[in-house]
Amino acid sequence: MRRLAIIAALALSACATTPAANPQDAFWANLSAHCGKAFPGKLASDEAADADFKGRPMMMHVRSCTDSEIRIPFHVGHREADGKWDRSRTWVITRTTTGLRLKHDHRHEDGSEDKLTQYGGDTATPGSANAQSFPVDAESIALFRREGRAASVTNVWEVEISDKSAANPHFAYVLRRTGENARFFRVEFDLTTTVVAPPPWGG
Repeated sequence: MRRLAIIAALALSACATTPAANPQDAFWANLSAHCGKAFPGKLASDEAADADFKGRPMMMHVRSCTDSEIRIPFHVGHREADGKWDRSRTWVITRTTTGLRLKHDHRHEDGSEDKLTQYGGDTATPGSANAQSFPVDAESIALFRREGRAASVTNVWEVEISDKSAANPHFAYVLRRTGENARFFRVEFDLTTTVVAPPPWGG
């Protein structure tokens, strides 16, 4: 009986000292599981500022994945059935020493960088396996102010990724802004359907 009690105590001790799984590692794994695949999407929010996105075909492509970086081009199609797409945007998620970082790589059709590019932020909390939040960083705030985009200095971006076992798995990209320049922008992508994606501009 005493031996059983000792074994039970050791088991409880082991549980108490085993660190919980890192939700950012789980998020990374959930996203990496779709590497190489592209998915159709659409605008899921309804603000006047985003009227130009309404009704336009969209796709996101988990194009490349390493242990330290995931690149996700985001393409927006024309309303006209001309086969043309705006391929200027790529979301870049990287690991840092303290968490995860989201940056926006914006390019012109010739591959050169847009003047408003490489902005984003770092996670401030562990988040979850299905959602991470990226408050704007100081470098991006300086860029926005320099380029006359002061309304963006309170930006918070969010990325959602369902577990593969979810009933309706999706990927979502969200921009939130509070205060007098409040903004909510959300695009969602259906992870049950794949499409063929062209390369991003410059990539």
